[in-house]
Amino acid sequence: MSSTPNLVNKARGKLPKDLREWLNENNIEEIEAVIPDTTGVAKGKILPAKKYQEDVGLRLPESIFGQTVDGNFPSNWDVLSEADGDIFLKPDPATVRLVPFASEPTAVIIHDCYHFDGKPVEVAPRQVLRRVLNLYRKQGWNPIVAPEVEFYLVRPNPDADYPLEPPVGLSGRPEAGRQSYSIDAVNEFEPLFEELYDYCET
Repeated sequence: MSSTPNLVNKARGKLPKDLREWLNENNIEEIEAVIPDTTGVAKGKILPAKKYQEDVGLRLPESIFGQTVDGNFPSNWDVLSEADGDIFLKPDPATVRLVPFASEPTAVIIHDCYHFDGKPVEVAPRQVLRRVLNLYRKQGWNPIVAPEVEFYLVRPNPDADYPLEPPVGLSGRPEAGRQSYSIDAVNEFEPLFEELYDYCET
């Protein structure tokens, strides 16, 4: 498997040659073209790799940045245009990565958002982050950040009418109480964590 290339050629109008070569070398069949919304959830489109062309330009409605975490919209939201026009998604080739858990060879690429006139969408989270980083640079500061992954393990439950239940671990018994920071609780689900480590490493 090829390593992710150092993609520095961001030629406007078509994909950089090395990105296209990387997609071909890794037999990529699908592309997840994503942007982060204001809650950090990945939104976007999935399309066949052979149809992925930067010069065509993927589109999404600008209102995607007005959605709350539950998918609704604030009642008094005046940051976005009422016209709810489309915005263009342009890839940041340096972000291309394999999706390790996909059933067929798939790559994910994070995109930036632009208006028809070429100006960046100011409310897009990546653009907001750029402004914040520029403020840090002006102060001579260097922010150090890292994600902290937190999640709950629950027993599989496809029926929303039933409450979530604790999962069953290696012992064959569901947890009976809260075990915050418990090493024993983590060891109960060692196979899951080992698989998670493998995905993170990939």
